[in-house]
Order: sequence, then structure tokens, then C-alpha cells
Amino acid sequence: MQAQGELTIERMCQLMNMSRAGYYRFWTEKEPREAEVHLRDAVQKAALAHRYYGYRRIAEVLRREGWVVGQKVIRRVMSEDNLLAIRKRKFVRTTDSKNEFRVYPNLAERCVLSDINQLWVADITYIRLQDEFVYLAVVLDAYSRKAIGWSLQKTLESRLALAALEKALAGRSPKPGWVHHSDRGTQYASDEYVRRLEAGGALLSMSRPARPWENGRCESFIKTLKMEEINARSYKNMKELENNINDFMETNYNRVRLHSALGYRSPEEYELALAARPLLALAEQSWLPAALSFFRHEEI
Repeated sequence: MQAQGELTIERMCQLMNMSRAGYYRFWTEKEPREAEVHLRDAVQKAALAHRYYGYRRIAEVLRREGWVVGQKVIRRVMSEDNLLAIRKRKFVRTTDSKNEFRVYPNLAERCVLSDINQLWVADITYIRLQDEFVYLAVVLDAYSRKAIGWSLQKTLESRLALAALEKALAGRSPKPGWVHHSDRGTQYASDEYVRRLEAGGALLSMSRPARPWENGRCESFIKTLKMEEINARSYKNMKELENNINDFMETNYNRVRLHSALGYRSPEEYELALAARPLLALAEQSWLPAALSFFRHEEI
């Protein structure tokens, strides 16, 4: 719910004895441009929170929040912002992926990590500028929490996620057997993205539908990014945003910010400590893929 000063719109409507629907209708008539931006913001939030919802369900979600908006308007906004619904698909073993994307099991929840480059996690979020929305794809090393790849673009197409992956691969060069974990979004399940992962020696892992906690490391990173950078300032344009995000990733998050999960060290400091271990002096021979842990019979 948007807020003006310290009063929410809901509270202001109560004080003025006006319904939220009436407020949004008045707002649309008096300030159509501003109302359009806020509507797009609401659609973005709903679409990313309910990735399997089409425009009809998104319209219903917004109507429950008080918006006076029709399905045609929601369909237009989702089409313009490339917020297509992600259909649930069964696991298929065929090589015909033109009509169906493969769904991969969740390996990440069973990974027992002991080194970097064993498990990478990836996700996408949106960022609202004054008059437009842009999208950030990020790749993290799950063991060190380091941000190793990211891309900021105006599109949600697969090339957004692919650019972040290419940056990560160029900087890390992982050995075959590493695991890549993401949600089941079309960006990560696309033929182009999957082929690039397979060419890089990756095992694919995906969260189950409506379970964001299965990619908790990325969710936590995005929350940190928005609290400490995105929501802390305003940006004139995408270029300014990109410069600030690059600085946040490289300088603040990777090199300075202390992580409790890393013993209150930064990801860069943590990885330097790993590199100093005697076994890692022979990195070519010592690196192994992550072990997988499963329930014993008596634990089930």
C-alpha cells in the first residue's frame, strides 16, 4: 500500500470517509501519468509475487487492494513489461524443448558445501525508477555469498539472466560438476540458458513452485540490496542506477559488508581465507563437487 508522509492511503481514505476504489478513480482522472506509474508498480509486485498468475488473477489481486482496473489494462501492462505468466510444466525427459521447458529437481537443498564454485544461486528482481522499471539478474556463490555476476536491463527476456551468468562464468571458470540453482522462471528454463549451463559443466537445480525460501540466499541478498542501496536513494536514470549498483556489488557488498554466516567477514575476505588453506595450494587436484545429503530410512 502506498503511503503519503506517514499516512497510508487506506488510513487517509478512512479519515475522508472515502473508499479506496473511489480514491484510485479520482487519482486516475486527476493525475493519469502518476497513477499509471503506481499501477505498473503494483502490477510488478503482484506478478513477481505470484509468478504463475495470468492477467485475470493479477487483476483480481489488484482489485482486492482497491484498484479500479480492468483485465484489458492489466494485460496491456503485463505485455508491455514482459510479465508473462510462467506455466507449470511436468518433468520431461525428451529432447524436444521447443514447446515444453524441462523442470529440474531441487539439488540445492541437499548440497553439503565445502568450497566455492560448488553451488551458484540466481534470481531476478525489479527496480522502479521515476518513470520506468528495470530488472536486475544476479548470480551468487552460495558458499561465500559473493555476488559473482549481475546484469541490469529494461527487459525480462532470457538475455537478462544470460548476461549475469556470462559475467559469473568469465570471472570464476568453475569445473564440471557445479550446481546452478534458480526458480522455474522462463528466463532460467529457456533453451539458450540451459544450453549455456550444460556447456559450462553445470548440474541444474530448481525451486518448487511458490517456495521462495528454497532460494533463500538470493532472497536474502535482494532484501539487503534494496534496504541498503535501492531504497536508500533516488536515481535520475538507469545509467546512474547501474553505476551505483556496480559500486555496491564490487565495493560494499563483496569487500566491506560483514556477513554473520561467514563469521562476520566479507565475501572477499572469506574467499581469501579459503585460498590460504594448505589443501587449496593444489586447487586443480583438491576441488570436489558438493556432496549430497539424503534422509536415512530411520529419519523418514
